[in-house]
Amino acid sequence: MTRKILLVEDDAAAAGYVAKGLQEAGFAVETCGDGRDGLFLASEGIFDLIIADRMLPGLDGLAMLGALRAAKIRTPVLVLSALGTVDDRVKGLHAGADDYLTKPFSFAELRARIEALLRRAERSAAEPQVTRLVVGDLEIDLLARSVTRQGRALPIGGREFNLLEFLARHAGQVVTRTMMLEKIWNYHFDPGSNVVDVHIGRLRRKLEEGFDSPILHTVRGAGYRLSLDA
Repeated sequence: MTRKILLVEDDAAAAGYVAKGLQEAGFAVETCGDGRDGLFLASEGIFDLIIADRMLPGLDGLAMLGALRAAKIRTPVLVLSALGTVDDRVKGLHAGADDYLTKPFSFAELRARIEALLRRAERSAAEPQVTRLVVGDLEIDLLARSVTRQGRALPIGGREFNLLEFLARHAGQVVTRTMMLEKIWNYHFDPGSNVVDVHIGRLRRKLEEGFDSPILHTVRGAGYRLSLDA
């Protein structure tokens, strides 16, 4: 089956180059050069992947992406942009991008990233959708994004919820700082900060204050483990 890609890029030369390469690789490509048009086309839900620039006329690329995610459209999005600082990449990923590639780029790398995103989407579609995670007396509702322990609601949201979900999906296993940096913060390098430890500390307080037994354990020199067992 031919994969359909939406390319949202206002630079005609760049769009032509990328579209031609993707078509030669066997993809069906539709292009547009305006963020509003991109949002309209992407909302149809007929594409397997979206490639979008950030600096677009009509509607900024990140605003377009935010509108898609707010509308529960989960089509994988790869941001292709000349804005390439760490802060730029983080903003793109926080907005809902699944990957971020800076210009100039190698077409071979672009194709490899596209294929990786499509494989990930296929695996996700094939897996049964889990809506609830339980670790001992802790329950996580993934749809409502709510957490209870012993029936008591806990005020956990945002990045801490994502971190807890990741730990719960690996309940009983040691999760390293590197794993968390890659999965939760999308860092494929150590930024040299204590961002993981800070979030773990906040999460631990919310999970354990007022309860008799600890549930989030530090495994010295290795990482962290979510479990009622010591």
